[in-house]
Amino acid sequence: MASASAKGEGAQLTVLYITGWCRSGSTILGNVLNEVPGFFHVGELSFLWKNAYGNGSNTLCGCGQQLLECGIWNTVLTSDVPAGLTPRAHAAEVVLRQQAAVRTRHTLRVLDEAGDSHALQSHADFLARTYRTIARATGSTVLVDSGKFPSEAALLPRVEGIRPLYLHLVRDPRAVTHSWTKTKQYVVPMSAARSTAYWLGFNAASEEVTRRFPAQSLFLRYEDFIAAPDRAVDTVLDLAGVPRTQNPVKGRTVMLGKNHTVTGNPDRFRSGPTLLRGEDDAWKGELASGAKALTVALAWPLMAKYGYFRGARRAPIGGAAPGAEPRS
Repeated sequence: MASASAKGEGAQLTVLYITGWCRSGSTILGNVLNEVPGFFHVGELSFLWKNAYGNGSNTLCGCGQQLLECGIWNTVLTSDVPAGLTPRAHAAEVVLRQQAAVRTRHTLRVLDEAGDSHALQSHADFLARTYRTIARATGSTVLVDSGKFPSEAALLPRVEGIRPLYLHLVRDPRAVTHSWTKTKQYVVPMSAARSTAYWLGFNAASEEVTRRFPAQSLFLRYEDFIAAPDRAVDTVLDLAGVPRTQNPVKGRTVMLGKNHTVTGNPDRFRSGPTLLRGEDDAWKGELASGAKALTVALAWPLMAKYGYFRGARRAPIGGAAPGAEPRS
């Protein structure tokens, strides 16, 4: 979480948006970045207005309190309510606008400004106010939003008063399929076909965003993050213009404090000394052969592009996605 001396008002506000598909390590990476002075990991912010009033998967903040009872999120939920509406009614309107304008299927329309410009700009203005409220409440200058919606990432250039940065985080779809077979508290299982279809759609849409903004973007595979976590975090700090001396990872260990994440992997509730394991390949022995075959059959074009077949060239840590325009 941001240090008390960081200033959320008046300083340039950076929003580092993590995009890609779920079960790719965004929660742990975001919580690691949460320990960098001046950084604050909001979690999957887009779900705040749905989850807070019991319409989503869970109502807890990463600090363990109900979202409505957490001082930070209560401030956000009540600070921008139009006259004549209750916070609950306002939240319902936010969710309706999200569904109408910034679903993943809308990514290209948002990038090309071909959608309903009034709805998009209204949501961009709302995000500007929301991000600034969070910055004031937390004293942060860098907000890490692990929402993973490429359409929201595409909208960030319209959000006044922020510097948008993009981290396209990818994990082997076979590992993702395996992860979705597990029930974790409020997270329910998903079939191999459905998980892989989402993996393809979200990653293809994420590429469209980072291709448009190569100088503001990083590509990172989860496998490369856990293989060298300190190095991976260094590249993120480089993108944000933060000295590498602020990297909280020491070898493979990081001290995680309390966080205030909205939804995400249930492991977000853990704190204290945390070992970032170098191997996370249980899927190789546990995922059924049929599910493996189906995942590969559907995902092989992007799997090859991202270096997930033996002998394939991996994308460099912190580089552009294979085949994408280079960073300038």
